[in-house]
Amino acid sequence: QVQLLESGGGLVQPGGSLRLSCSASGNIFSITRMGWYRQAPEKQRELVAVITRAGTTNFAASVEGRFTISRDIAKNTVYLQMNSLKPEDTAVYYCNAERFNLNYWGKGTLVTVSS
Repeated sequence: QVQLLESGGGLVQPGGSLRLSCSASGNIFSITRMGWYRQAPEKQRELVAVITRAGTTNFAASVEGRFTISRDIAKNTVYLQMNSLKPEDTAVYYCNAERFNLNYWGKGTLVTVSS
């Protein structure tokens, strides 16, 4: 089992920035990739950004150039730096880890972009 704990959500004005953190614990060996997904009200959960074990990153087109994903291997933590936030970025953001073709999820952290 892998446990994921997110932090860093909150209320921010349009154009502002937030950084989300996701700490992994448990059977973290052989995690092949970690990332962030989000789910807005009445919408399906969607990929935001992922980083593989090798360090390769991938982003949704809607956040490319505004969001970055990074990791601190020693702390077993993945970060999502979100800049130039827009109201349409409002959603619950979920941390995800993939290990042996199984997906693990955090409980989510709410990001609200509003003036």
